[in-house]
Amino acid sequence: MSFIHRLFTKSEITSRYKSYLFAVNGLKVFFTTQTNAKIEFFAALFATFLGFYFNLSVHEWAFIVIAIGLVFIAEIFNTSIEFLTDIVSPQYSKAAGKIKDIAAAGVLFAVIIALVLGALVFIPKFWEMDFTKTLFAK
Repeated sequence: MSFIHRLFTKSEITSRYKSYLFAVNGLKVFFTTQTNAKIEFFAALFATFLGFYFNLSVHEWAFIVIAIGLVFIAEIFNTSIEFLTDIVSPQYSKAAGKIKDIAAAGVLFAVIIALVLGALVFIPKFWEMDFTKTLFAK
């Protein structure tokens, strides 16, 4: 049986479907247990709102989507590393603390990159705005 035929067997489709359900459950755990995920979600919504407000180009949207995705991916990996570290080392450990700190540093680095990308896209948009019309309009 070829690879393509194996992909479309009933058992394989069921297996793939279950895999996606596990991933969706992971997102549910992520967003319900992590305060930073909620903050980052609202930051992503704000960036999306600004993107629609400023009518971003396709290239500008690409930068925003990459920035948002980068932060979420980093935060998801950080969360999984923290959960795993808690299982492996339930008691306090300097080494476990370092592992968690390094994983958190990855998120910090992703957030900094996202802020830089956001600034590159949005600061020129704000500079183009005519604040005199909005501030002094009657």
